[in-house]
Amino acid sequence: MAMKPVSVTQLNSYIKRVVQTDPLLGNVSVIGETSNVKYHETGHVYFTMKDAGSKINCFLPADKVRSLRYALENGMEITASGYIFIYEKGGTYSLNVRDVEVSGQGSLSIAFDKLKKKLYDEGLFDARHKKQLPKFPQSVAIVTSGSGAAVEDMLKIITARNNIVDVLVFPVLVQGKGAAQDISDAIGAINREFPKTDIIITGRGGGSIEELWAFNEEIVARSIFESAIPVISAVGHEIDVTISDFVADVRAETPTAAAQLAVPDIAELKLYAGSLKENLFEAAERYVQNKKRLLDAYNLSAFTKIFENKIDLCMAAANSLRVRLDSLNPANIMSLGYGAILDKGGILRGTASAFGPGDLLTVVFSDGRADCTVNEIRGGRNVK
Repeated sequence: MAMKPVSVTQLNSYIKRVVQTDPLLGNVSVIGETSNVKYHETGHVYFTMKDAGSKINCFLPADKVRSLRYALENGMEITASGYIFIYEKGGTYSLNVRDVEVSGQGSLSIAFDKLKKKLYDEGLFDARHKKQLPKFPQSVAIVTSGSGAAVEDMLKIITARNNIVDVLVFPVLVQGKGAAQDISDAIGAINREFPKTDIIITGRGGGSIEELWAFNEEIVARSIFESAIPVISAVGHEIDVTISDFVADVRAETPTAAAQLAVPDIAELKLYAGSLKENLFEAAERYVQNKKRLLDAYNLSAFTKIFENKIDLCMAAANSLRVRLDSLNPANIMSLGYGAILDKGGILRGTASAFGPGDLLTVVFSDGRADCTVNEIRGGRNVK
């Protein structure tokens, strides 16, 4: 006997009750490849999971997206955990996702590249945001596992190189769920509670890409970027590269390299200071000796000798001029028996032809003069 017909709404409502009360369908994990990933403006993510034979629509609410460890992208192999939800009005169903785990190297590479591009586009990797490490830090904070080899190696190197630096260790999870939040919280706490810390080192020892993934999560990257204290990222080995390395102020190849970068070696500083001291003393000695030579070259006795020589030269020149002047003095010439002849007008005459017989003239001697009358002119030619 056929059942009484039911409405579409009644049928869908019944199916919803059956499905959503099924304990298996209320907490199910599904493995598949993502496709048609769409980020809605509300923050929700809609996507499809598929395998070789079928597909299912999936819904990831905004509050779960914010805590997502991996940025979803097409082509990723994931395990989505959640529950089956029936949409009565449309007669459709979907997997409402609570959590996502990414599987496989290729899927992780897709998530890495997506987040890297997002943060790059926002400018979190720009060199202009990088802070300089202080040359002489007084305190260093280490954010890493409290029981791993990495923290032991860093403490050993820092104390061996510089035993006057204070070291604060903030033990955190460095892999698995909750690790990224733990690391982010520690970086924030150091900035709030220990703002005078000079350097933060965050990282861990080597491991697989899955084990290092906490340092590829957005929450850690943003905490590093927002830190007012310079951050060194030291994750894994030299070949390992994480998002934290791109956003940090300095990237170290390994945790031990980070410890060496963070603090100067006291022994090397002492040697350097000693060489500077020697160079300073040598430069000071050369300066003093140079000034002494200059002083010796310009001492008082040397100045006196120079002035005496100049005075002697001036006296000799003056004596020479005086001799020449005396030789030209008419009084000195007259004292030798010479006289000066003046005509009756008092004009000095130097030739006999200037006079004629009967002319009056005056002869000036060194001790007086004589008035004379010319009787006769001999020699020369009388021009009068």
